[in-house]
Amino acid sequence: MVPIDALGPGGEYRTRRREIISGTSGAAVAELSIVPPLYVSRTLAAQRKATPLPVGQRAAALSDAARIFADGMAAGLDFEAYVRLASRISGLPIAVTRAGARSVADAVSGAFDAVSPARPVGAALDWREERTRRGGAVWARRGEVFAVHAAGNGPGVHGLWPQALALGYRVAVRPSRREPLTAHRLVHALRQAGFRPEDVVYLPTDHAGADEIIRSADLAMVYGGQQVVDKYADDPAVIVNGPGRSKILITADQDWRDHVDLIVDSIANLGGMACVNTSAVLYEGDPAPLAGAIARRLAAIEPLPTDDERALLPTQPLDHARALADHLAAKATGATPLLGADQVVADLGDGYAALRPAVHLLPEPAADTLNVELPFPCVWVSPWSPGAGLEPLRHSLVVSAITGDEKLIDELLAEPTIGNVYFGHHPTWYAAPGIPHDGFLADALMRTKGFIAD
Repeated sequence: MVPIDALGPGGEYRTRRREIISGTSGAAVAELSIVPPLYVSRTLAAQRKATPLPVGQRAAALSDAARIFADGMAAGLDFEAYVRLASRISGLPIAVTRAGARSVADAVSGAFDAVSPARPVGAALDWREERTRRGGAVWARRGEVFAVHAAGNGPGVHGLWPQALALGYRVAVRPSRREPLTAHRLVHALRQAGFRPEDVVYLPTDHAGADEIIRSADLAMVYGGQQVVDKYADDPAVIVNGPGRSKILITADQDWRDHVDLIVDSIANLGGMACVNTSAVLYEGDPAPLAGAIARRLAAIEPLPTDDERALLPTQPLDHARALADHLAAKATGATPLLGADQVVADLGDGYAALRPAVHLLPEPAADTLNVELPFPCVWVSPWSPGAGLEPLRHSLVVSAITGDEKLIDELLAEPTIGNVYFGHHPTWYAAPGIPHDGFLADALMRTKGFIAD
């Protein structure tokens, strides 16, 4: 089995308490060290004592780390060996895992460029800039130590937090047991590239250790479901990345037939596991023909083992897959199944299953059902009318509005519970350096301070 050790201020740390990590087939593939809360608190205290590397060194190290992550050896694995193992553990198809990992390398190399759009034009990065001497603003960190409770639904989530390193934070990462390899490889690459052990640490831990990371850090970012959102809702020091509940809205002035490819891609790309995958489609008109077209396209996706380069669907241990199907069946009460819960589990043998897509037609845009999000291609299709307003669209990370109604776009942008608005023919998973994921990370990490010098 592959050892996945903690990475603290003193280097690699193999703990007495270790946890077996299995692939979705149930076979043990790795052994993860679990650090105790006391180790967590001491580690973050050591990070707090360290001062940031100079800006130029940080930039060079991020660039080198991206190259090592994508092309070098890290933690004893080359890139393809890492991709194969990460895919086996997470159940994300191997081609999707590889593409996600490549996106992490791109994000790390572009971390400085990614934070630039968030910086106020009137603020300097360094007080030594000449313009600050006459009086102005300096962009300053809100703290020194940034903690990350990472998600495990794909490598891509690890493309965001390196922006904190670019800004001079010391970062502590608690990986997800669902996929602990990407963070492990990235922290190794960052250290090989020139970041000190105190700059970035890797802390697999239990719930008590996870709480200690939040307490010991100045700011933290966590991923999780509604329960996690509720837990940290009143804590201004915690940035919460909750359910995506991303949606597509098509108004009556548009022909939905022109957009079926986009809709299916938005549902099924990235294995259907990402927060930016479409989980609901609303149409101003009769949605039944649209739902039927979506179902026919999704039904054609072949269930394949995770390591098949043609695979598009995620896998889970067989009992987990059946539990997800049962959960879907309970949530789908009152909906018309076009691809129902009874066909979701595709037994691949060896104790694991692929998750076939699900499509349900709703009689009305019930927000509670439209916001049910599951970790595979699962979509609710519903009618919509201007009379329904924004209620069915609230609490969405992304809304792609295929419409000619600019007033509707104004309303979507004004709605505080909608993260991103894509106007026109754009998939909900679309990302670019200048487009914030759910606000710019630097919005939470930085502030402007007034400054003047003699």
